This record gives sequence, structure tokens and C-alpha cells, in this order.
Amino acid sequence: MSRMSAAKRGPGGSVEVRYFAAARAAAGQVKEERVILPFEEATREQFAALLVSLHPEPPAGEPSLEQVLAQSTLLADGTALASDEDRVRPGMRVDVLPPFAGG
Repeated sequence: MSRMSAAKRGPGGSVEVRYFAAARAAAGQVKEERVILPFEEATREQFAALLVSLHPEPPAGEPSLEQVLAQSTLLADGTALASDEDRVRPGMRVDVLPPFAGG
């Protein structure tokens, strides 16, 4: 089940965020949400801080979203946010992919 929510309005536009696995659990089982950027674009660190501000307290027994994001890959329209030059901009979709175990 999907839940869409919005952050406070700002000079930027909205970004669709999809949470997977441990990131979904840390965000309180939110599968996806629409987030309003408070600025025109964001670095990975700024965007991660925005997401943490929306989900500051983890559900009981789950790591915090801040902890999960520190180990996660953020894909903006399919491209990893890997350097300071990479930006999140309005209209993008950001997937939060924590490390997966498997075989």
C-alpha cells in the first residue's frame, strides 16, 4: 500500500521518493511519498537531511532513517548520487536503496 505525503512548501518543487527494504521500515513503512524541496536543488547530504527531518523517529525495533541513509544508495532518476556535483531537482524520482543481503 502506498502513502503519499508532502513536506512544507518552498521555492523548489516536488520530488517523488520511493523507499525499499530497511529504508521503508525506518520511514515507518512508507513505500513512497512526494517531498517538496525547500530549495531549487539539493546535494545528497541536503536531501538525506530533509528525509530524516520528515521521519525523525524510527518505529520500535528499527534503525533510524539517518542510520539507514548513511549506508544506502540514492538513485535520482536511475543515477546514483555519488559526488558533490550530483543534485536532486524538482520532478525527479529518488529511490532509497539500502544494502541488500542475499545470494
